Amino acid sequence: MASSYPTSIRPSATEIKNGKLTPQNLEIAIRSLYHDGLVVVENAVPHAALDRLNEKMVRDAYALQSRKENSPYNYNRGNIQQDPPPVKDYFDPGIFLNPIATQITNTALGPRPKWTFCSGNTAMPPTADCPPTTQPVHSDADFDHPTHPFAYVVNIPLIEMTPENGSTEIWLGTHIDSGLHVQEGLHGERASGRIKLDELEKRRAIRPPRQPVVPKGAIVLRDLRLWHAGVGNQTDQVRVMLAMSRFPSVIGAWATLMDGSLCSLVPESDANGIFRNCAADYGEAGRSRGAG
Repeated sequence: MASSYPTSIRPSATEIKNGKLTPQNLEIAIRSLYHDGLVVVENAVPHAALDRLNEKMVRDAYALQSRKENSPYNYNRGNIQQDPPPVKDYFDPGIFLNPIATQITNTALGPRPKWTFCSGNTAMPPTADCPPTTQPVHSDADFDHPTHPFAYVVNIPLIEMTPENGSTEIWLGTHIDSGLHVQEGLHGERASGRIKLDELEKRRAIRPPRQPVVPKGAIVLRDLRLWHAGVGNQTDQVRVMLAMSRFPSVIGAWATLMDGSLCSLVPESDANGIFRNCAADYGEAGRSRGAG
């Protein structure tokens, strides 16, 4: 049985300095994405930049949570869909334009992939009326999609991610046979893309899920089709994990062949669909316009 834990690459100091993996490590990353649908690269993001962004996003997370049923939650109110603040002061290139993440996605998807989505998954500490709750296992590719890789998500946790604070449950290898035939819930619904229970049990016997420990400073690259679930946070610390989707630059050329399914997912402008669930509304010049 193949391991249920992801491949983790530890770049050398030279690779980190140059912002570029060696051909050997790059091959490991691409092979892991192909076979497992996920790979971890450690020590890729400076801790100081993560700390600064985390301080801001934790404050914003509590503001979003205070909206209760009107908060942008995913499946349950302890799991918030939270965008990073779209202002220059918090836009660190080492995080949002990470060169190693870009090297891997360029290799996997072709040159200059489109960045179409920038948000995050925030696991909130439990409260009396919102105990730790796990999302249903689901795929983010909740639409009719190709059987080959067509999109990757770059996940960056702002702190160490553990099973206790809500490390994502991952089902390695499930990207290979993912699609509407194993899903429940329609695209656009809050609970779309859920994997059918009988399919989960069949897969569990082959390669069960795991909640890996992801160290601070790591990046996680995930095939959009991979089955996964956000898990409840059992600690008193907010756990923020950024999520940035990248599609091939040529997607418009062949998306029309998929009955428009992908066209509805990929915006005309790279900026569309980015920064929607923030604790405040921001003006074009990057100034806060008050609480949202």
